[in-house]
Amino acid sequence: MTREIGCKGQNKTYLFFKRVIDILISSVALIVMIPIFITMVIIYSFGKNKGPLFYKQERVGKNKKKFYIYKFRSMVVGAAEVLKNDTELYKLYVANSYKLPPDKDPRITKLGHFLRKTSIDELPQFINIFKGDMSLIGPRPIIEEELKEYGDRVDKFLSVTPGAMGYWQASGRSNIEYPERCEYELYYVDHACFLFDLKILLKNIVAIFKADGAF
Repeated sequence: MTREIGCKGQNKTYLFFKRVIDILISSVALIVMIPIFITMVIIYSFGKNKGPLFYKQERVGKNKKKFYIYKFRSMVVGAAEVLKNDTELYKLYVANSYKLPPDKDPRITKLGHFLRKTSIDELPQFINIFKGDMSLIGPRPIIEEELKEYGDRVDKFLSVTPGAMGYWQASGRSNIEYPERCEYELYYVDHACFLFDLKILLKNIVAIFKADGAF
């Protein structure tokens, strides 16, 4: 893992201004994205994509507080049941760091593949950022089952607010699996500061346009 230059610890001034920035950016983003939300509502009202606009999944946030993360739905309705009812598929899901290769995932729709490849499915997370469940920058929030990957360092991982963009994502996203992923996320916890956040933001923007590890 390439080491970045960061700061030691997260002081109150950093956390205060980070929250202010989160509120300002998420507010503007949600207003700007109104046409996108309207378009998606129309798309999800007809044909094979018909169904709920959002996919909501319970994640574990700061200090073990649970919340629902929002995404544009990229899967068929009832996707969770499809996964749990297929024993072999679920085993592959767990073995592959709690995700499925796109070519082996029967849950993803054609529209969903496009949304994921372009990261458009992630846009509703500005709602989570505005609410304070997430920050713009921080370790990606995970499901409860994944906490075991952090072992005795899980409390450290959950000591910060999770983010829409993180060091793990910026460094390779789905190309980096557990346990290496843990090292990236925990490195951020130890070195978070405005400079490091800016580097992560810029790296994520580049990764989104290159579609690195997006599926």
